[in-house]
Amino acid sequence: MKFKALVATILASALAISSTSAFAGKLEDIRERGYIKIGVSLGGEPIGFRDQKNNPAGYDVDLAKRLAEKLGVEARFTDVHGDARVSMLFSDQLDAVIGNMSATLERAKSVNFSIPYARAGLRIVHQKDQDINSLQDLAGKRVVVGRGSTGEAFLKREVPEAELVYTDNFAPDGVLLLRQGRVDAGIEDSSLIDYLATNNPNLVTLPGLHSNDPIAIGVRKGDAEYLRWMDMFVSDYINSGAYEASYHKWWGADANPPKLAGTW
Repeated sequence: MKFKALVATILASALAISSTSAFAGKLEDIRERGYIKIGVSLGGEPIGFRDQKNNPAGYDVDLAKRLAEKLGVEARFTDVHGDARVSMLFSDQLDAVIGNMSATLERAKSVNFSIPYARAGLRIVHQKDQDINSLQDLAGKRVVVGRGSTGEAFLKREVPEAELVYTDNFAPDGVLLLRQGRVDAGIEDSSLIDYLATNNPNLVTLPGLHSNDPIAIGVRKGDAEYLRWMDMFVSDYINSGAYEASYHKWWGADANPPKLAGTW
């Protein structure tokens, strides 16, 4: 009987440890270590860039800092772009990506996404002296795209005759090509393209958007509690008025923030 009681005690202890381990997910790990590893894209204003003191700044960076503050931990940033955003989440080098990442069905096969904290659409920007008045006018033109981006996939499908010029980091590399006049046009999220054209007299945008993409926080699959917390965090960000305040801070007082649903 004593042996059976001992076995029962050991099994009960094992189950308790197992339950505790299962509950101790990403949220607990982050809070215990005291910092969160966040991937941001620091190549272009106003979404993400480095200020005069070389510190991360921009719309996404502000949101990332708010995330760390709500968790009560330090934010540690990694500048990350393109496909690396997904691979670094998968390898656990990052706890979250707040890097202007469109939440697509294809990416959702590998990454879990929060509810959207922003929205943007693909827009074309081109050199003012180029005769480009429609999407089809990009045929035969040198168009810079981010490798692995939604813009690349869109142009391959809609204008296969366009000559794609690839860059791993649209901002700053693609932006520099456009500013120097080394490409005829480019395609990226309107949030970046609109800001670029506004601040460069040689560049203009084509009217209209070619998508309506949700921009969301990306996290590694496998932790439903962590994802749920991210949804609640974004919901609070929108409903508190912080979303509109941040949008006006970076795009101007007269800007019209895209409508977002603060639900989870």
